[in-house]
Amino acid sequence: MKVILHIGAHRCASRSFQNYMSRKGDQLAQYGIACLGPERTRAGLLHGIQPGGLSLGRRDPMRRARGRIALSLRAQRDAGTAALVISDAALLGSLERCLTDGALYSGAGEGLARLDHGFDGAITDVMLNIRSPESFWASALAMQLEHSQRLPNGRLLARMAAARRSWRDVIQDIYCAMPGARIRVFAHEVFASQPHAQLSVATGVDCPVARGGFKLNTSAQLPALRADLPASIAAQLPEGDGRWMPFSAGEISALRESYYDDMMWLVGGADGLADLVEDPKKADAITIPTAATGRPPRDDLTRGLPHDPDTGRLAGAG
Repeated sequence: MKVILHIGAHRCASRSFQNYMSRKGDQLAQYGIACLGPERTRAGLLHGIQPGGLSLGRRDPMRRARGRIALSLRAQRDAGTAALVISDAALLGSLERCLTDGALYSGAGEGLARLDHGFDGAITDVMLNIRSPESFWASALAMQLEHSQRLPNGRLLARMAAARRSWRDVIQDIYCAMPGARIRVFAHEVFASQPHAQLSVATGVDCPVARGGFKLNTSAQLPALRADLPASIAAQLPEGDGRWMPFSAGEISALRESYYDDMMWLVGGADGLADLVEDPKKADAITIPTAATGRPPRDDLTRGLPHDPDTGRLAGAG
């Protein structure tokens, strides 16, 4: 049985992917594909994997977690599951910590190593979605702005733009933490609207095409932000109807250049650490979704939920 870990990243259509798997759950089950989302990962299945919380008496939380996970995997095998997809962007790390650090998932390696230990090496595949950093940060900051009603200061934006840690470093951390798993990388700019294509690549099954409203949790655009925020803050936002971009032109250029370097590394084989998945609609050529052409990466998802709640939507999606 394949055990496929889909770890986001945040702001890369993870909730839309989970929504797709839920709504196509009956069809996917016919192919032997089972899916577990945040409603399972955050409701006890992985309790004890990460440090923190209370330990009951002398019981070892990690040992109990390993036993719980082993029983869950055995039940899936006995049920005839050929591919189990576990999807939760929080497994990669905390988006709040990323925003505080001004850097991409600096604690990813330690957390994923503990997760790999909890699964006793059973994880066979890792799915990672990446996104051009200026769009990733802008989306995360828009979400934070709606929550905190505070605009980011220039020092934070400058730190994000100058950060030396890139998606390449995140991928290297994943590889070191889970050396037995195959890492597949999906560019958000290509795959955000193709959850079926992602799942097909990961499982080896020709999964049903996504149709209808699978897109969830996209960040608010400028008109919605202005409507949701106090007038004093809304007045500081730029005019226009598109997405809010808090970075200066120079900062955007630096962030896109970082993404271009990462994509070139992935196209060149990523030192054997990971596989960049090509656009299935353009299978005859590798697409680098960066500003190499002088245009920003395409990012035109319609607005969905304005924030990323702690509870999952996989089980309850209609």
